[in-house]
Amino acid sequence: MIENIGIAYAIIMNIIGYTLMGVDKKRAIRGAYRISEASLFMVAIFGGALGSTIGMHHFRHKTKHWYFRLGLPFIFLIQLAILIYINSPL
Repeated sequence: MIENIGIAYAIIMNIIGYTLMGVDKKRAIRGAYRISEASLFMVAIFGGALGSTIGMHHFRHKTKHWYFRLGLPFIFLIQLAILIYINSPL
């Protein structure tokens, strides 16, 4: 049951990360109120790094900022390493 909750949480956070990249890109084009970079990173840190990274490339948003280009995949790699460590037999 706990595994299912964790999987559902990860899926939801990645969908949110992907969606926020698209929404912020659309707002940037329109000149509307933007989603803060801190908020985009917080979603990534709290489990949405893969979705945020995919969204960044799909929507071509924040790709010129080195801290997004390198930071989001780095956060994902850290999350992946933690997941592998937690699930590895000791």
